[in-house]
Amino acid sequence: MEWIEWYHSLAKPNWTPAPATIGLIWRILYPIIAVTFGFVFFQTIRKNVPWSVAVPFVVNLAANLIFTPLFFGLRSIPLATVDIIIVWLTILWMCVAVWKYYYWVALAQVPYFTWVSIATVLQLSIFWTN
Repeated sequence: MEWIEWYHSLAKPNWTPAPATIGLIWRILYPIIAVTFGFVFFQTIRKNVPWSVAVPFVVNLAANLIFTPLFFGLRSIPLATVDIIIVWLTILWMCVAVWKYYYWVALAQVPYFTWVSIATVLQLSIFWTN
């Protein structure tokens, strides 16, 4: 079964965004993520911020990147659910870690945090109903 057929076969809440909408949202968020994460990594390398500020960004990036292979590749709803909770928590951690150095980076995460909050509720719903 193709991934899209598998995804459509899952029980989901009636407010679930269409796959095209989900893709569009990520196409909007990825440039924000690339710029802000890149900025933090660059400032860390230049020693303008301690490595401890970059750690939640690294963890978030890794967790974000493995969600698709976990959910659509392995089709592991439990692992993907744990992963998205990690993504959600690390966004909060990132904002707290970077705030005193570059508050605009923390504020730029608001759309990302908003979307991941919605996606986390959706993932939890999928976990509970499947």
